[in-house]
Amino acid sequence: MTTQLSPTERSTVRRGAHRASTDRADLHATLDAGLICHLAMVVDGSPRVLPTGYGRHDDTLYLHGSSGARSLREADEVCASVTVVDGVVYSRAMMHHSMNYRSAVIHGRARRVTDPGERWEALRVITEHLAPGSWDHARQPNKKELAATAVIALDLGESSVKIRAGGPGDDAEDVEANAAWAGVLPLHRTWGEPVPAADLVTDLPVPEHVLRRS
Repeated sequence: MTTQLSPTERSTVRRGAHRASTDRADLHATLDAGLICHLAMVVDGSPRVLPTGYGRHDDTLYLHGSSGARSLREADEVCASVTVVDGVVYSRAMMHHSMNYRSAVIHGRARRVTDPGERWEALRVITEHLAPGSWDHARQPNKKELAATAVIALDLGESSVKIRAGGPGDDAEDVEANAAWAGVLPLHRTWGEPVPAADLVTDLPVPEHVLRRS
């Protein structure tokens, strides 16, 4: 797979094109940093957006949900997006207030994952993205749970990435007037202290893979 993205008509960034990146590493890094994907599709002629967890393996994005969900059963042409906000940009003029962010948008045809080996690996990938270390710690899915779970795959070949970083982009006259504070308020995502389940039978210690994130 080439290290550069090759924009298509759908994935070409037009508004704010100077923020677009064609580096595939930026796409992977954005997806790996996010937690929630918004999957958009058309169902019965109406748009629908589903927030869901996901996982990436190389250049494939895996998503899962209930096998009874019609939206996943009939997913065809879809669009998925992941956004990571890194800060709020305060400018001297309202027009230039902004956010620092990393955003990925993927277009493509959803592929229903039916091969047992790939489904198993896809579920492991999704679990390890959302809760690293859990796949080998907790009980893995049984036959009934697997039957209740649908997995779809989306190739990352038709993707776009936009990144904004840095300070305000104020007009020269507003900078010279020096009438308002300007800068960036960074947003840092941190985890809190683990809270044990109320129904733990014994006082089991918090596992190391959970402590590593807190």
